[in-house]
Amino acid sequence: MIHKEMTIDDIFKVYPHKSQKLAQEMTNAGLHCVGCSASTWETLEAGSLGHGMESDELDALIGRLNSILAEEEDLTTITITKRAAKKFLSILAEDGKTGWGLRFGEKAAGCSGFEFFLDFSEKAKPEDTVIESNGIAIHVHNKSLKRLMGSVIDYVDGLNGAGFKISNPNVKSACGCGNSHGY
Repeated sequence: MIHKEMTIDDIFKVYPHKSQKLAQEMTNAGLHCVGCSASTWETLEAGSLGHGMESDELDALIGRLNSILAEEEDLTTITITKRAAKKFLSILAEDGKTGWGLRFGEKAAGCSGFEFFLDFSEKAKPEDTVIESNGIAIHVHNKSLKRLMGSVIDYVDGLNGAGFKISNPNVKSACGCGNSHGY
C-alpha cells in the first residue's frame, strides 16, 4: 500500500508495473514534477503539501493511488476501454472509415527510448496480430507485441486536455513530459 511517508522514488520502485498510471494520477493532482526526477526523494506528503495540497486532498490522492494498485490487469491481451472504443468509432464515422481497425504500436523516439502511436488501419498486415476488444480490431506488429501486451488504451477528456491515453504495465521508466518510455 502507498502511504504518505513513501518517497515518490520508492513508489515507482515498488510498483514499476503501475508507474504510468500512478504518475498520471499524481500529475493530475498537481504534482507536475513527478517524472522529472527533481524531487523524487521527497515523501509523497512533503511533495503534495509543498505543492499547496491540503491534508484531505493528500488523503484522497493516496486513496486514488491505492485504487490503481488494486486494479486487476490482464497481461495476456491489449484492451481498449468502452469509452475509448466509443470515441474511436465516432472518429472513424466522421472520417468515413467505418469498419477500419486501430493500429497500435511504438516507435523509437523521445528521451526515454519509445513512444506509443495509434493510427487507422484499413486491414491487418501479414506480420500483425489482431486483438479484438470492445468491438475494435487492434492491429499490432508482431515485433512489438510482447512489449505491448497488458496495455490499456483509454480516452480521457478533462481540464488538462483530451485524448487517448495508454497505460502499459511493462514500462519501467518514462520521461518527465510523459511522451516517451523505456523498458
